[in-house]
Amino acid sequence: MNPQHVSTPGTDPYFPDHGDTRYRVHRYELDLDYRPVSNRLSGLARLSALAGPSPLEDIALDLAAFRIQRVLLDSRTVRYTHRAGKLRIRPAKALAPDTPFTVEVHYTGNPKPVRSPWGGLGWEELTDGVLVASQPVGAPSWYPCNDRPADKASYRVGITTPSPYTAIAGGRLVTRTTRASSTTWVYEQPAPTSTYLVTVSLGKYAAVPLTSTVPAEGRHPPVPQTAYLPALLLPEFTEDFARQTRMMEFFEEVFGPYPFGEYAVVVADEELDVPVEAQGMATFGTNHLDGARTSERLIAHELAHQWFGNSVSVTDWQHIWLNEGFAKYAEWLWSEHAGGGTAAAHAATAHQLLAALPQDLLLADPGKKLMFDDRLYQRGGLTVHALRCALGEDAFFRMLKDWTRSHRHDAVSTADFTTHAQQYAAAPLDGLFDAWLREPSLPPLPYSTGPRRPAIRSL
Repeated sequence: MNPQHVSTPGTDPYFPDHGDTRYRVHRYELDLDYRPVSNRLSGLARLSALAGPSPLEDIALDLAAFRIQRVLLDSRTVRYTHRAGKLRIRPAKALAPDTPFTVEVHYTGNPKPVRSPWGGLGWEELTDGVLVASQPVGAPSWYPCNDRPADKASYRVGITTPSPYTAIAGGRLVTRTTRASSTTWVYEQPAPTSTYLVTVSLGKYAAVPLTSTVPAEGRHPPVPQTAYLPALLLPEFTEDFARQTRMMEFFEEVFGPYPFGEYAVVVADEELDVPVEAQGMATFGTNHLDGARTSERLIAHELAHQWFGNSVSVTDWQHIWLNEGFAKYAEWLWSEHAGGGTAAAHAATAHQLLAALPQDLLLADPGKKLMFDDRLYQRGGLTVHALRCALGEDAFFRMLKDWTRSHRHDAVSTADFTTHAQQYAAAPLDGLFDAWLREPSLPPLPYSTGPRRPAIRSL
């Protein structure tokens, strides 16, 4: 087991039908064969897991409507049922507490997004390719899993597909093997990963390295960064993503070391409503390129999620502001650093926007209906700014770095964060957190009379 694997909290109040708190998975190995023309997926999923403190009479996995060919438990055929998105495996006798076990599921079918209040989630066919956008509960659209954000595991993902296509998944590409007209791509992600943050992109893409393998004098080797996109979009991409490598350097300065081994961006050959983050990876649409850096704040937002949301994940979806509030504030920090509007100016704009909207959102518990409301993002960013104003520059940025370091690859709650932040304050922060997190009315615009943190280096 990974020594940093988090303890198992209770069932997610927003999605009580997803996940199983009675065990935890520490390793997924997925071997997939996908045929784009027929949208046919054949999969073999191996899950290495550990039973919890009580006898385990059945093992529940989340999986959409695929045809199950075979299920093995510890290499032996086992009984199972599969209905209403749940694959229930029934061992001949209950597994003893704290027993390690392995499940192997062979399945096939035509993957499609799972239905949700926000539309289809998960595996999505494009005009000529595929992308996966699973937040919050779309992972069962393509593989069997314990679909809880706190149950984080390492992954090996192998994808076999026709050779004209490039297959991308989060993690390091360890092998690429071509036989006849098919190519198998194998990726390894050793860092603990939430199910919704596992992704696949498939398309006719050019691979563009964004970083040199040789570090600049006096500097550590840069985080390897690669882009995958239709070759025709390279001129616009080169301008729009020109500052991503410097953005990575800046975020490492203010948030701490990048928590994964590499970072990839995919520009899918399709327009997307919003970009999508995944572990060590983000996916953008053609509409996010215009050659004028119009979407640079979104590039910052998705990159910041690697620290806030991916490495430091939420125990359940009630605490989503910890993902989105910090990613929103990262947009403002980057703007401030890069010579655009200051974080204070962005906070003032957000405050003015929120003041004109209904004030019926509790940031610390927005409810399932409002968990992706734009007000959560804006108010989350304002909450972080209020904390910066209260703590002062030095204490605030020390608090940020220590938060990402002490909870690296962990899962956290709002209470974890408020307890952490209080350690850096000279006075109690209860009033600040009550006002911003637990009351729906909008507090006054926070401000600081102290000096602004200087830019780390000129851009």
